[in-house]
Amino acid sequence: MAAPGGARRLPLLLLLLAGLVYSESAKFVVKDGNGTACIMANFSAGFSINYDTKSGSKNVTFDLPSNAEVLNSSSCGKENVSDSSLSIAFGKGNILTLSFTRNATRYSVQMMRFVYNLSDTEFFSNASSKEVKNVTSATDIMADINKKYRCVSSNQIHMNNVTVTFQDTTIQAYLSNNTFSKEETRCAQDEHSPTVPPTPPHPSPTLAPESPSVYKYNVSGANGTCLLASMGLQLNITYEKKDSTTVTGVFNINPNKTHVSGSCTAQKVTLELWSESSTFLVFQFGMNASSSRFFLQGIQFNRTLPDAKTPTFQAANGSLRALQATMGNSYKCNAEEHIQVTKAFSLNVFKVWVQAFQVEGDKFGSVEECQLDENNMLIPIAVGGALAGLVLIVLIAYLIGRKRSHAGYQTI
Repeated sequence: MAAPGGARRLPLLLLLLAGLVYSESAKFVVKDGNGTACIMANFSAGFSINYDTKSGSKNVTFDLPSNAEVLNSSSCGKENVSDSSLSIAFGKGNILTLSFTRNATRYSVQMMRFVYNLSDTEFFSNASSKEVKNVTSATDIMADINKKYRCVSSNQIHMNNVTVTFQDTTIQAYLSNNTFSKEETRCAQDEHSPTVPPTPPHPSPTLAPESPSVYKYNVSGANGTCLLASMGLQLNITYEKKDSTTVTGVFNINPNKTHVSGSCTAQKVTLELWSESSTFLVFQFGMNASSSRFFLQGIQFNRTLPDAKTPTFQAANGSLRALQATMGNSYKCNAEEHIQVTKAFSLNVFKVWVQAFQVEGDKFGSVEECQLDENNMLIPIAVGGALAGLVLIVLIAYLIGRKRSHAGYQTI
């Protein structure tokens, strides 16, 4: 008698198992004009925001509401014109935007932007200001082309006084078949979680490693090359370990294990580096039209540090004035340059030679030497001048002494 009942339950069991095998559905979808999906995303997101009230500073935490919706401003982008983006709105004017970019092999959330309205009393009670705030940050969300990004672990994105925590995340941009790919790129946080066999953690060296390898980077757009950069890169990261000790790690960028991409616009040139060690480094070059000079304007950085109390380290600075030269010329410095990005993060640049915006024939233009190299050239000149002066003094003293020795004799 048990067999017939078991037979009836078997199809139901198979259906349930089928649902478990493929239960992935996109909560947020961006479609093009033909109704074809180009971005799909499914995740939980929590927000932690510090803001001012009439009685002092206050920290509020809340989850992304279930009624959050995809805005029409979301876009599938256009090749060499605009990037793809997913904009999610909730409440009264609160918008979370993920901006995507890609190269031949990978895509990433290049920038995350969160706009929040302090006059929305549902989330920001008793706020002293009714302003609309805007914060941004680079992210370490990236995956291979035609694969979905998958991250079960928590991933925190820090944006000034705002922290967004993603969990159980599936994202895919630049879709080829209107649905999530079966293949996936796992996040670094999952790779180091207890449920996955852990890889050996990166050491936190107290001494600097050898000088990094110098590599020539090239960024091109619709109008040709917009950036040439030859340099070696070394990272200085100060962070708190899980045992609450503070250390400074020094890490080299290995060009042979780094993916390179970038973008060219009339006002901004971007160089993006992704390394296999879960490192994401972005250089943004700007220009001053009145002085006809280009310069390194911004650096954004993300790296996973398995032994850190907060595994995802982030730093950004958009108001730098480094590596400057006249448009059409190149900036060159053989000496090691130190660029302080934030209090906890700085960059050592070795043998840098860079030119942005106006690059003719994929070759560096006339060289403008850095002040460090000019100072280094002055030292041997000064030493040489001093030695020449000393030789001249000795020669004059010798001639005077010889003349005096002859003065004591008379010719017969």
